[in-house]
Amino acid sequence: MAPDIPDSTDITAIPRKGSRGRIVMLVDNSVHGDSRVQKQASSAAEAGWDVILLGKFSGKEEETAWQLGDAEVRLLGVKAKMSTRPQDLRGAPIRRPLAYPSERVAEFRTQQVKAWRADLRVRGAALRTGEDRSALGSAGGQVWLAARRGAAKASSRWVKLRSRHTRKLRSIRRTRSAALDKATTAFWLTTMGDRAWRRLDPSVWDFELSYGPVIDALEPDIIHANDFRMLGVGSRAKLRARAAGRPVSLVWDAHEYLPGVRSWVNQRKLPAMVAYEREHAKYADAVVTVSGGLADLLKETHKLSERPDVVLNAPEAAEASRFTELPVPDLRALCGIGPDVPLLVYSGLAARQRGLDIMVDGLPELPGVHVAFVASHPELPYIRTLMKRAEELGVQDRVHAMPYVPHWQVVSFLSTADVGVIPIHHWPNHEIALITKFFEYSHARLPLVVSDVKTMAEMTRQTGQGEVFEAENVTDYVRAVRAVLDAPKRYTAAYEVEGRLDEWTWEAQAEVLDGVYTRLMRGTAR
Repeated sequence: MAPDIPDSTDITAIPRKGSRGRIVMLVDNSVHGDSRVQKQASSAAEAGWDVILLGKFSGKEEETAWQLGDAEVRLLGVKAKMSTRPQDLRGAPIRRPLAYPSERVAEFRTQQVKAWRADLRVRGAALRTGEDRSALGSAGGQVWLAARRGAAKASSRWVKLRSRHTRKLRSIRRTRSAALDKATTAFWLTTMGDRAWRRLDPSVWDFELSYGPVIDALEPDIIHANDFRMLGVGSRAKLRARAAGRPVSLVWDAHEYLPGVRSWVNQRKLPAMVAYEREHAKYADAVVTVSGGLADLLKETHKLSERPDVVLNAPEAAEASRFTELPVPDLRALCGIGPDVPLLVYSGLAARQRGLDIMVDGLPELPGVHVAFVASHPELPYIRTLMKRAEELGVQDRVHAMPYVPHWQVVSFLSTADVGVIPIHHWPNHEIALITKFFEYSHARLPLVVSDVKTMAEMTRQTGQGEVFEAENVTDYVRAVRAVLDAPKRYTAAYEVEGRLDEWTWEAQAEVLDGVYTRLMRGTAR
């Protein structure tokens, strides 16, 4: 049974601690799988800040309040009420005149006609066996029954037709890709500008209504808003606080280049959220982000007066034994293989644009090699698709899926593999970032096999720590894997360069972030 969501009284009663000021960090997920926000909170608290991290309760978590080092973590219930718009609950007489007002109505009518026809079948059976001695036994009754059957059959076809139109309406509403949707999207963007998200995708109001009162009651000195949804929530909290006479600073932590996101099915969502981000970016007192390339894009896109500080999502140099004394799981043991079996590993988000298919498709050309996918859950639909593909190729015994380990165990967990693979596709955000697993593999001292996305390929070639292959090219991928497995020390020598890994640690990044907080508290610019 899911735990009760803590009310605002429980959360806001947290006493102040730390001598440097209160930081309220915001994130639009449940915290558990987000290593960046976990490291932010724990390192800031360790540095003497009073840190409260607010996340979203999805209904699946076993706990809604816990300690992350000296930081407090609280999950808030977000009621998803604004994502369903009133017009989506009504019929669409112009767009799809034959569709039912909703799928619920279509499902009811389908079952209703099925029940009618089932009843007529039973009545007919009773008539044939002589069990029915009512008026149906007469010749007129036979005619009546035939007519009813004809009417039921016609109704069934009519309901099926309307149900098909209802499903098409659902698809149109889900994707917002029809000509009418494109026209109305353009209309609202033209007439409302950056305020158009209120019409195009009001679902972000749900975060505002859940987080806003809690932030106000916590009276932070600094609000650290992770990513675009929390940028708006944090901006509004800052404005309310300043109107009430309380000085509050806002840090915006941009995790990705929003105009480059291509994963949303709803084609209204991207322009809506880009407008949402633009409206609120001006309220940030400081901006930090995950790579130099993204820092340049943000400065240009939002006309920022300063280039954002870069805080890489690098692993901690010393694994955080302060959090747990549990032993690190053995990756090879979980795969059921010994120390001499070649093992390729992918750790992180499992999605098609991450290109994991190539790791399975290449196995027939890599005899004896095993692949491990470390994802949020081994039963994700995409992971199941990969396992099914492995069966089709006859390599299922060499493909393994397992869940995440805590972020402080990741490096040790991965270190027993032979190669760290990053096969991501050419998407705009992939081109500009050194993603988290790049640093995790590096600290695990794994040779890399990476696709030729711009920033990561350039760094891999510069350091010599791995091989680069053409994205989505299985033949070139197999070549790269063979090269690394044949001469691993050629690539791991890159990790012996003095100071290289020291720069890629969270401790170094935490100093940058602490400097941002310190400047804001002092009211000084860079």
